[in-house]
Amino acid sequence: MTRRPSRHALAVTAALACLATAAGTLTATGAAAHDRPGHGPGHDRTHRLEASRVDRVPTPDPAWTDCSAAFGAGAECGSVTLPLDYDRPRGATTDVALLRVRATDPAQRVGTLFVNPGGPGGSGVELAALADALFSPELRARFDVVGFDPRGTNFSTHVQCFRSAEEQAQALAGLQPVAPEGPQETAAQVRASTALARACSTTGTPESASVSTAQVARDLDVLRRAVGDERLSYLGFSYGSYLGAVYASMFPDRFRALAVDGVVDPDAFRGTFRTAHVPTFVRTGSPQASGAARDELLQRCADAGPSRCLLAGLGDPATVYRSVVDASRTTPVPVTDPWSGAELPVGYDEVVSVVQSVLYVPNAPAVVDVFVWAVHHLQQPPTEENAAVRAQARAVLDQLVAQLFGPLPDEETERAKAETFGRAWPPYPSGLEAATAVLCTDGLHPLRVRDVAGAAERTEREVPDFGAVWAWPSAPCALTAWTARDEDAWAGGFSPRTAAPVLVVGNTWDPATPYSGAVALSRKLPNSRLLSSDSWGHGAYGTSACATGAIDRYLVAGELPAPGTWCAGDDQPFPEPAGDAARSFATGPAVPEVAPRPATPPLPTVPEVLTD
Repeated sequence: MTRRPSRHALAVTAALACLATAAGTLTATGAAAHDRPGHGPGHDRTHRLEASRVDRVPTPDPAWTDCSAAFGAGAECGSVTLPLDYDRPRGATTDVALLRVRATDPAQRVGTLFVNPGGPGGSGVELAALADALFSPELRARFDVVGFDPRGTNFSTHVQCFRSAEEQAQALAGLQPVAPEGPQETAAQVRASTALARACSTTGTPESASVSTAQVARDLDVLRRAVGDERLSYLGFSYGSYLGAVYASMFPDRFRALAVDGVVDPDAFRGTFRTAHVPTFVRTGSPQASGAARDELLQRCADAGPSRCLLAGLGDPATVYRSVVDASRTTPVPVTDPWSGAELPVGYDEVVSVVQSVLYVPNAPAVVDVFVWAVHHLQQPPTEENAAVRAQARAVLDQLVAQLFGPLPDEETERAKAETFGRAWPPYPSGLEAATAVLCTDGLHPLRVRDVAGAAERTEREVPDFGAVWAWPSAPCALTAWTARDEDAWAGGFSPRTAAPVLVVGNTWDPATPYSGAVALSRKLPNSRLLSSDSWGHGAYGTSACATGAIDRYLVAGELPAPGTWCAGDDQPFPEPAGDAARSFATGPAVPEVAPRPATPPLPTVPEVLTD
């Protein structure tokens, strides 16, 4: 029987989902500087300390086995055992799970493409299992696609900060599914964040102090050898862009192609002593990116008018949106849970969560337009005159929720996946602990948990609806609460002279990693090329033949796009409908299909905040 998540578990999952990216720290030792004496012509070499750390680890054998029954046709699973601390190669170990789908054209195979979906804590195993749906046929033909679950997460040995599900539930009961409101909820959030930090700094160690991105980059270099590649080929999304930046900085001569999409400025992620008091995602500009994408689509709706945008038919779209969000605090509307058939309420948390999550897809304007239109009509008092449109709105909302829920999770399948890697079924979901451990050990953070509460309040005033939810993930990382440290986290810069060029991809209306992050990273890396895309959603891969083709050509053949290249997403807001589409729009909305994205969603989606 499928277990329905408890409200507490959903709060944990929702808080975890807020962690879409990661930061760095300034606590590392000897590996900070490039080994400039004796470096090769025109580029830096891997520092001798980092080289010795990873090269003395014997090349592991993933022992690939067919796992298509659990993960889908063509999937091969493996696992490798790596040092928990690379300074102690014969000490404690951690297991890292991998999944491979082989190239569809072996005769033209280039090598292995490692992929990371973001998070921190997103499952590379699950991403690789979906390679046929998410990556182009050209990429699939030329590469074995390998995803790995970073140490501490998912099917790898996972961070676990509590001794039991009951202990976790008691400690984290005050976590809100989106963000706290009012002094009582804020106080409960502070207590829960503090409890999480203390548990991970005691019970959760040493694993919780060994999951920095630098450790993952070291793992990745060993995994490169495990698949027989002389140099790494890598495609990383969102937090995966930070992992890519760290790998390029630590191993500047060990990759043949490294592409990052949905890019964050790594210095903003890690923070400086001047910005340490600012929560991680606030200093990266994530709240502002979310607000800018939302406000732009509402303005485009106004410009398009009621013939192309439903909200424009109700008045000024920005005004309508704000009225719907404000009314949702007191007037929740019903929606059908597609898993159980039960009726569930859609209130403020749910409305904001759905909008934020939908901003991650390339057709975000169309989906947000239909969603807010439906909620607006369901908020109106029922009358004979509006009965038909309310029924239509309810049908629209149910269809959208069914898409966002996805298929009913199957416990037996999930258990089979875990057992594929020799893992016991976990006593409770620990993804929040793992993701928080990465965030906390990577970067500089505020001094006290209550400092984050103040920052969240200020950011929420600046960016209504999205400010607080981006600020709160840093709360457990406060220096007086989280005391687990990784002395080998990356402390160097992000401007190596790499042997091979890096492709940096940014799009204009990314709601999590603003375009400015891609510009910043491309300016830091002397041997890089910026690919820009006027598109919507998180990341540009898959949004157009232009962006996807440019990334593919670089990964396959090392061919960089021309300097200054701009692509345009295929899904542009509110195009002029024609023929039958125009007639159907005039009589009511067609529910758009919400496209899957490679990058991990940053915030709670419908299932995480609606179900009890």
